[in-house]
Amino acid sequence: MLFAPDTEEALDFVVALANTAPGASRSGEDELVTVEQLSELLVRYSYSGRVDRDEAELRAVRTARELLREVWTLERDEAVGAVNSMLREARALPYLARHDGSDWHIHATEPGAPLAERIRVEAALALIDVIRTNETGRLRVCGADDCTGLFLDLSRNGSKRFCSVRCGNRVNMIAFRARKAE
Repeated sequence: MLFAPDTEEALDFVVALANTAPGASRSGEDELVTVEQLSELLVRYSYSGRVDRDEAELRAVRTARELLREVWTLERDEAVGAVNSMLREARALPYLARHDGSDWHIHATEPGAPLAERIRVEAALALIDVIRTNETGRLRVCGADDCTGLFLDLSRNGSKRFCSVRCGNRVNMIAFRARKAE
């Protein structure tokens, strides 16, 4: 295991959120345009605390999505500034919490803070672990030319290239057909 369980959970959520963006989603369309779509995402990745389920919250989460997609691709030293900025803007104060069947883990915002703020701060806390362990190379963008999907490479040797089996198979089929055509 590379990271603590709460770090992996937060990074998995960042991937899921980021991959609702156009070009990264399975459909190729934006998959986070309605409050209902946000609610469905939150059911799959439980977020404790306040959830308003309104248009303002949806807009704020979409803005957080774009920020997190950008931070995911930054070099290690550049990511430090972005992570520090996210924590500073939220006036984050880390504390240990245990709830909903999870063992002790770190939070840095109150449960009543806006959802998008909590998403940014939990992502920032996870990214701290990634940066401190010098594992930013595990934060990847899909190697398929027509996909901008993000993924977390937790493979033993860190050699994963695609966000999904579907993208890997598609790229391999294209290469096979090109070789066969020669």
